[in-house]
Order: sequence, then structure tokens, then C-alpha cells
Amino acid sequence: MLKRILFLFLLSVSGFSLAYSQQITRIAVVDLPRVYTSFFRESQAVRQWEERRAGLQREIDRRTRDIQNLKTRQADAIQRDDQNAANNLDREINTATENLRLFFQNRTEQLERERVQLAQSQSFLTQVNNEIKYIAESEGYSMVINLKDISGILWFSPSVDITEKLIQSLTSRSRN
Repeated sequence: MLKRILFLFLLSVSGFSLAYSQQITRIAVVDLPRVYTSFFRESQAVRQWEERRAGLQREIDRRTRDIQNLKTRQADAIQRDDQNAANNLDREINTATENLRLFFQNRTEQLERERVQLAQSQSFLTQVNNEIKYIAESEGYSMVINLKDISGILWFSPSVDITEKLIQSLTSRSRN
């Protein structure tokens, strides 16, 4: 009888330990480039950058119109046979064109540097990582994998893709 109780006790202990040792690992996947292009586009810093870029385009358009006006005045001067005015306008056109080229080059380089800094912004990356951690912990995922960094994934269920949830969460938190 004692052997039977001992055997049942050992059997139940081993059953409990087996149940606890077979904890299921849940894995989620995220398409980080999609998160960056979707959410990042909506952030305030990017909207400000877009406004600066639009301002640059307005300034380029204004300067281009000024150059076109100078060319029209030059054509009128040539038609009036006013060579002196035509030569002066030609110099103005060349100067304005060169200034526009330099302005465009400098401002474009500046905007590109700002864009790269925004994309690599530590606060943005921290925000994304914190949100991934929150979603993973609240939904019981043990691991979250970036789809674009792992070439060994041959298939995954769309139910473990938390990309859209991450984008929605980041977007809603950024509006608060």
C-alpha cells in the first residue's frame, strides 16, 4: 500500500513538473521597414521635415519663375535690338541660374542629412522598441522577430504578424 501511494505521488509530481516544463513559446513577427514607412511618415518630426521640403520647392519654383521673367525680358530686349540690355540680362540670368543650382544643391543635401537623422533617431527607435515590448508582453509573446532580417523564415501564420497592430499602437500613442 505504501509503495502504491509513493508511486502515485511520484507519478503526480512528475506529471506536474512535466506540465510546467512544457511551456509553449509564442513567437511574433514584425515587418519593421513597413512600420517605419507607415508610422514614421505620420510623426511630427517628419511632418515638419515635409513642410521644410515643400518650402524648398516653393522657393525653387519662385526663383525659376524669376529666371523665366528675366529670359522674357531678354527676348524683348533682343527684339528691340537693345544689345546692352540683352547682355546685362544674360549676365543676370547666368548669375540667377548658378545661384539657383547652388541653393538647390545645398538645401537638398541639408534635407537629406535631416531625413537620415530622423530615420536613425534614437527616440524614434526607442519608441518602436518600447511598443514592441509592450505588445509582446501583453499578448504573451516570448520572442518578436523582424521579418526582413531573418532569411530562414520560410512560412509563418498571419496570426503572429503584429506589424499592423504595432503601427496602430504607435500612431494612437503619437496623437496623445
